Amino acid sequence: MKVAFLVAPEGTEQVELTDPWQAVRDAGGTPRLVSTKPGRVQAFHHLDKADTFEVDQVVKDATAEEYDGLVLPGGVANPDLLRLDDKAVAFIKGFFDAGKPVAAICHAPWTLVEADVVRGRTLTSWPSLRTDITNAGGTWVNEQVSICADGPNTLITSRKPDDLKAFDEAFLEEFAKKGASP
Repeated sequence: MKVAFLVAPEGTEQVELTDPWQAVRDAGGTPRLVSTKPGRVQAFHHLDKADTFEVDQVVKDATAEEYDGLVLPGGVANPDLLRLDDKAVAFIKGFFDAGKPVAAICHAPWTLVEADVVRGRTLTSWPSLRTDITNAGGTWVNEQVSICADGPNTLITSRKPDDLKAFDEAFLEEFAKKGASP
């Protein structure tokens, strides 16, 4: 299982990157860090700088076809920066067009709104995104994990870092169902 983790050069909530990353590794998969710029990305613990991580691939050179699934970590700044990058938005949309599973946590669904892929879908997120998701045609639910197969792909979403264990289990199970098992 080769899984893309798409993040901006800074602003990713570190635990929402590292915890799912380790879950993919523990399942025998290969996580790859994709970003809008080469080099290193700066992760955060809420508003405080945390560790940096080496980028494996720049999004302009990446395609959904190369990967079995996509994980979108949150953090407030991360998805806000990604949704302003046309290539990042197109990369995300490519997974929906290809019918490949996507997992997003916390504020990450902002990028899904920008990619215009939430219409008719049920998802969860950090509560402040409720109006954005609803205005984009999605149905927002306040659940630990939401798994929506009412579309071209399976969409797995979660609310916050406290939900990571359930999020990891859900997206790994769904990725495996779609033939993305290790």
